[in-house]
Amino acid sequence: MSRKVRVLVVDDSPFARNALSRTITADPDIEIIGEAGDGVEAIEKVRDLRPDVVTMDVIMPRMDGLTALQHILESYPTAVVMVSALTGKQTNATIKALELGAVDFFLKASRANPVGDGQAADDLPAKIKQAAQVPRIRLGLRKGTPMPRRKPVTASKANAGELNKVVTIGCSTGGPRALREFLPSLPGNIGAGMLIVQHMPAGFTRSLAERLNEVCSISVREAVDGDSVQAGVALIAPGGYHMTVSGQGEISLNEKPRVCGVRPSVDVLMESAAKTYRTSTVGVVLTGMGADGTHGAGLIKAAGGKVMVEHESTCAIYGMPKSIVDAGYADMTTPLPEIAEELVRICDS
Repeated sequence: MSRKVRVLVVDDSPFARNALSRTITADPDIEIIGEAGDGVEAIEKVRDLRPDVVTMDVIMPRMDGLTALQHILESYPTAVVMVSALTGKQTNATIKALELGAVDFFLKASRANPVGDGQAADDLPAKIKQAAQVPRIRLGLRKGTPMPRRKPVTASKANAGELNKVVTIGCSTGGPRALREFLPSLPGNIGAGMLIVQHMPAGFTRSLAERLNEVCSISVREAVDGDSVQAGVALIAPGGYHMTVSGQGEISLNEKPRVCGVRPSVDVLMESAAKTYRTSTVGVVLTGMGADGTHGAGLIKAAGGKVMVEHESTCAIYGMPKSIVDAGYADMTTPLPEIAEELVRICDS
């Protein structure tokens, strides 16, 4: 890297700040430029130091991380990586933070979860360097309060409620925010069932599904073994499990090895759907780092299905979509606000 990524560490525990700082500075491309013990101090330090990335604890005195995040995004657009523990309260707050515009989150070790998210020690530095790549202008578009409920696009009455297509949706970094913008625009009677892979550890996908279900006309829930693909229903793969679909439209979950370094994997889902639904399969890949979904998109194309990716102009990280475009598998490259309308058109055809 041309210069080091400048990081502000925010946590009310001196011990936690020290531990995070040691983990972060193990990467020679990152430097700690300051620390803060609560949200109020965090806002002041962001104003004065202008870091590239902030690591933000969720629960703190005086001002919590969620409130501080909103102030920072409104006044000093900066990439924020939330640092969360695996508890119900923090899980829900972390999902809300991602919807508001936090770039990513890191699951820290705790008494309830002593090994964190089970990933390598360099996972946090990798997330920080990834967050630093998000253009500030993109972060500025993410400021403010949660988005209002969108008016759904109108589906064709002739095909309303029929399972004409099966839509596989894959996303990673920036995905919760993208899903929160995109899914509420889908009509409840869309002629498609939706299967979603969001790269996220166990314990968070249920909260994500519940929050999305509150603002969508379609039904959104975390998938369980034996679920069936249904029109107007979106099933999210649980963190830590690959999701596949059988010829009878039945959902299966498994803990087979990671693919592209992740589980759940978009490739695994898309390969399964392409084999089962062939020309009726639609692949949609949103913002995210890496190449998960590229192999699966190729299989959807080979089966006669359609592939749509999010346009670079609206991606937090133009990685997964770019990989598909570069491979020549994208039929459509569509800005996020237009994806719902395009998808309804495909499902009505």
